[in-house]
Amino acid sequence: MADSSFDIVSKVEWQEVDNAINQTSRELASRFDFKNVGAEISRSDTKIEMRANGEERVKAILDVLQSKFIKRGLSLKALDAAEPQLSGKEYKIFADVREGISTDDAKKVAKIIRDEGPKGVKAQVQGEELRVTSKSRDDLQTVQALLKGKDLDFAIQFVNYR
Repeated sequence: MADSSFDIVSKVEWQEVDNAINQTSRELASRFDFKNVGAEISRSDTKIEMRANGEERVKAILDVLQSKFIKRGLSLKALDAAEPQLSGKEYKIFADVREGISTDDAKKVAKIIRDEGPKGVKAQVQGEELRVTSKSRDDLQTVQALLKGKDLDFAIQFVNYR
């Protein structure tokens, strides 16, 4: 019998990110507490920039964006926001949308699988993803449940289950 496998990836649905940013922008335009504070949000590539004339306002923009991420089914672990910075007369927050599993993070996940997972399950790093193989599909499901229970500092999805 052939081995069963699945891939562990960290991907972001960019259309959903754009939708969350657009919803945030519409909410900023319509909410009374954001009137005349210069509140703006924009995205270029993987960076999201939030601007407002006060530190509390720019943090409120980030809070609205995070709520939109949750509503759209995006993981907050993919959003890496910096501290507010004063730039001229306005405050800015730069947030990076992280995608892909770094080599160090992939090694950590492989170690968790090796140490705590069922015997006979192998994990190998393949670029920005991790391939997990086993003879038993039940063992693979056990590994998925194990990783879902762990509090990793990056978002993971399971794809290509064969």
